Amino acid sequence: MFYRRKILLALLETFDGQLSKIRLQKMLLIFSEMQQRNCYEFVPFKYGCFSFSANADLSIMENKGMIKSDEKSWYNITKENYSATLTKEDQQILQFIKTNFGHYNTNDFIRYTYINYPFFAINSQIAREKLSAEEFKIIQDSRPVRTTTTLFTIGYEGVSLENYLNKLIIYDIKLLCDVRNNPFSMKYGFSKKQLENFCSQLGIKYIHMPEVGIKSSERQNLDSQSDYNYLFDKYKRDVLSKTLESQTQILYLLKKYHRIALTCFEANVCQCHRNHLAEAITKLPDWQYELMHI
Repeated sequence: MFYRRKILLALLETFDGQLSKIRLQKMLLIFSEMQQRNCYEFVPFKYGCFSFSANADLSIMENKGMIKSDEKSWYNITKENYSATLTKEDQQILQFIKTNFGHYNTNDFIRYTYINYPFFAINSQIAREKLSAEEFKIIQDSRPVRTTTTLFTIGYEGVSLENYLNKLIIYDIKLLCDVRNNPFSMKYGFSKKQLENFCSQLGIKYIHMPEVGIKSSERQNLDSQSDYNYLFDKYKRDVLSKTLESQTQILYLLKKYHRIALTCFEANVCQCHRNHLAEAITKLPDWQYELMHI
């Protein structure tokens, strides 16, 4: 079993096998922030901090009969002592949370996390009613707002879903343009339907443009930068030269939404076709904007 799932079970176990879904997410944020390396990352969601990955893990364990849920809560129904399987450091964090936050109700957790982690409250639907005017102003000021018209490129290799989505939020990206030819990923959250759904829940529009991508069959045996250079020379010749209409559409979307991002897999933009696609767009007649790789 993944270690991070043992942490979820141990949290439930520590609190008599039951936590409300909101309390669990808030408690997990505090736990993760106290670790040297976070077990989960979070995004600002409609009730504050939320980990899509943790929620997916909970659903998987529910399907395996390890936990169960109803509309409001998660329940640990296993018999094993998962707290004992954690590292000494994580056991200490767990005990700290029980001692210092065990008496917190849902409203206490909401206020605590909103005040101490204001970024995660920027999309909350209940922040105004839970906080004072001064506290709510801090939440509003934590929302990234950018005014320049910028074309971004971003890869998801080596980052969590939440880290990736937070980058989109921090750079105030309004539209994500998926330029993979085949928008399937073995990595949780990055296949087309999943990514489109998560973006939608965070107020980011999503569009898929497979015609400007590279077929998976052409991406085999790329062992050096020279292999990539050969592939991209072919891409410029066979794809970019024939997709001017799509490139013009991306420029139109940039003018409409002001801050859009081209996305693909590779972390290194020099090993991804999105770099060459973006460069082609900057050479269109109406280009007068900024290009940034993030």
